[in-house]
Amino acid sequence: MSGAGGTAAAELLIRASGDIPVDTPRVPAREAARHELSKPMYHENDPNPLQRALEHLWDWIGDLLSTASGAAPGGPVGLVVLVLIVIALIAGLLWRLGAPQRTSRGAADALFESGLRGAPEHRAAAEAHAAAGHWSQAVQERMRAIVRSLEERALLDARPGRTADEAAAEAGRALPAHATRLRAAARTFDDVTYGGRSADQQTYLTVLTLDLDIESATPHLSGTLLEAAE
Repeated sequence: MSGAGGTAAAELLIRASGDIPVDTPRVPAREAARHELSKPMYHENDPNPLQRALEHLWDWIGDLLSTASGAAPGGPVGLVVLVLIVIALIAGLLWRLGAPQRTSRGAADALFESGLRGAPEHRAAAEAHAAAGHWSQAVQERMRAIVRSLEERALLDARPGRTADEAAAEAGRALPAHATRLRAAARTFDDVTYGGRSADQQTYLTVLTLDLDIESATPHLSGTLLEAAE
């Protein structure tokens, strides 16, 4: 091949090769980069899933507070005041309602504690607590005196483990005129015993009056109670 012919052929080859793409196709290149970046050496300092979740949580809380502070009167200071007001309202509501009562009742919630005492003993204990200004304990002992007295009069069967609510419901059938007050006294007993609330002198006097009225009340005897009384 002559020199001129060779040069022309070379130029043709160069021009022809320029029409052939020399770049790596996009999909294989992307897969290769992904495979390379998936190697552990590139992720040694990455946060773990828990850290990432906490970061997202704090970002969300930050955005929420930022939005709230912008909407609250007075900006961030106004937001702080609103939060304090909400906390104060919740605290006041909990104080007013008392501690939540337990939803499950067992032997520990029985009306009477260990040891068998008669109604006069419970009344004496109630008076002693009242004289000392221990109104919650006085209410407890006076309620126990009411129930024990009804047991001693055979208006209630002596059943261990009975709760104040159960005693009030059963006694209300024998003394229907006092059923509402008996239920109220049982609720008071539960409030001071399990609900964390404190009784006062008026609360005790209400239960005391009920005890005195029941002592002189004539029961409405059903067939079952008549048999027990006989």
